[in-house]
Amino acid sequence: MVAASQQACIVGIGQTEFSKASGRSEQQLAAEAVLRACQDAGVDPKSIDGMTTFSLDNSDEVDIMRSLGCEEIKYTTRLPQGGAASVATIVHAKNAVESGICDTFLIFRAMNERSQYRFGQPHFNISPDAHSSTFMEWCFPFGAQTPAAWEALSCGPYLNKYGVTSEDLGRIAVTFRKAAATNPASWFYEKPITLDDHQNSRWIVEPTLRLLDCCQESDGGVAIIITRADKAKDLMQMPVRILGAEYSMLFNHEIISDFYAGDLIRNENSEIVADRLEASTGIAPKDTNVAMIYDNFTPQILRQLEGFKYCGIGEAKDYVKDGHLELDGKTPLSPNGGLMGEGYIHGMNNITEGVRQVRGQAANQIENANTAFIASGVAGAIIGK
Repeated sequence: MVAASQQACIVGIGQTEFSKASGRSEQQLAAEAVLRACQDAGVDPKSIDGMTTFSLDNSDEVDIMRSLGCEEIKYTTRLPQGGAASVATIVHAKNAVESGICDTFLIFRAMNERSQYRFGQPHFNISPDAHSSTFMEWCFPFGAQTPAAWEALSCGPYLNKYGVTSEDLGRIAVTFRKAAATNPASWFYEKPITLDDHQNSRWIVEPTLRLLDCCQESDGGVAIIITRADKAKDLMQMPVRILGAEYSMLFNHEIISDFYAGDLIRNENSEIVADRLEASTGIAPKDTNVAMIYDNFTPQILRQLEGFKYCGIGEAKDYVKDGHLELDGKTPLSPNGGLMGEGYIHGMNNITEGVRQVRGQAANQIENANTAFIASGVAGAIIGK
């Protein structure tokens, strides 16, 4: 058990605008986001002594150090698995500062994912540095060349077994866009959609995913600063404690391309994470005040709601239909609009929104938001006051 004074806290958050054409390099976006996070926390960038990002991030740690004036890094790592890495970064940060390896830990992610390259288009790379060589080898030869195709294959058995319709998925998209419409930082600010809009959007993978079932392709950067509670108390913002952070990657799972895994109905990774979080914090994900759940595609929300035990297996579509995900519902979901409504910075902007909610600084502030659950399938964290 970590002493209260040694508990990891999020003390700074920063992000650029979310756009479709940033007009600057990813390195520049990363540096801007980090500086904003440092200013938010009231820490000198020189004090950063640990950092992590995704294996897919094109910014270089040495160049980040040069841009910020960091004097020494004691811990650095890069995380695989694309968006699933977003909340896994919190696991690394928590362990790094609570163990005493680092005092001021930086998480960053920057991408020109709309103007420079597009995840929604086919990309083939089986080099040792690729997202995953076996992942590509199992997908591309059989014509599954985009994330939407992988998602349609992996979620198909679940959707068929429980009779999930396109309208059921559409209600999720409408929920995200409704929240985004009242968040000035979102790309789709003042642009809500109706269920008819969803049903009239073009097919991306027929008969499973329409355009409005998919997250955005965005340019932007996000950064988060973490330190221990004894240091956090003297900084500018109210510390947001990382009450628990867990990760589980099971045999033969490839996150989005899980269509060859043994069980395509249950999200076992999420179930394990939910159990571990409740055991370590005394709080179940469903008992937090806000849910920030990774929304690359609408079916992922259904499967993660069940995996993180907000409802029973096969019950998620009715859980959504009953209005529980609304801002005034039982499980307010992504009040920023999520990756579908606000922007897609690989899930990192959902973490910053969770922090804002706990601080009481969000555009769509949930009343009495003392805790928030942030999740990306294989990883989850509970943060709070």
